[in-house]
Amino acid sequence: MEQTTGTTIKEIVRHDHRAAAVFEKYSIAFCCGGNKTLDAACAQKGIDPETIRQELQRFDGNTGGQNFRPDDWDLDLLADFIVNNHHRYVRSTLPIILAHVDKVHTVHGGNHPELSGIAERFHMVADELSQHMQKEELLLFPYIRTLVAATRDGGVATRPMFGTIRRPIQMMETEHQSAGDAFAAIRSASGDLTPPPDACETYRVTYRELEEFERDLHQHIHLENNILFPKAIELEDSVLSRV
Repeated sequence: MEQTTGTTIKEIVRHDHRAAAVFEKYSIAFCCGGNKTLDAACAQKGIDPETIRQELQRFDGNTGGQNFRPDDWDLDLLADFIVNNHHRYVRSTLPIILAHVDKVHTVHGGNHPELSGIAERFHMVADELSQHMQKEELLLFPYIRTLVAATRDGGVATRPMFGTIRRPIQMMETEHQSAGDAFAAIRSASGDLTPPPDACETYRVTYRELEEFERDLHQHIHLENNILFPKAIELEDSVLSRV
């Protein structure tokens, strides 16, 4: 992707999902904070932007593994992908990580008081995400599928009970920010999820699980905040203009 000084982080990842791994490596937000330009994000982190550009350049003209372009998908397919991959991942891993977080807190909390806050924040994320996914699956995503169907059939869609899709989307984005903030606090309390010298294997595994969960969460939020939601707003405006 040809980058200009005005190209944002989210635009880079939308163009090539492999760029997300580069931004994760340097702790540069591409989901909730993806509206910054590359130069601005690097300045905030004290990183030379040329370092990032050089790493991103290896993707130019290289289609290896480049079979994931959700920005090109129909919105119903994208919603299904989010449910079948990210929602399923969250539901399958939450009980495991919660059990490990609680066990590590119980065993090591005396020597590592930060584990109390880490456990508390992850429980909060687990509760909020569970409700968040249910709202998407029962309310928001079905409406998006209705809009897509109306477009394909050349039909119309009735205005939803929540008035406009902007309202639930605003709520979802607020909840995304809350989850992102909670993980930022977990990283801060844990020294970037670095286990201490006296950490047992469960302790180390738990931090690896939290890191993997956070990585999936960033991808999940990116697909919604930067692709699905803005396109769904445009689609609703187009469909409802025909009513």
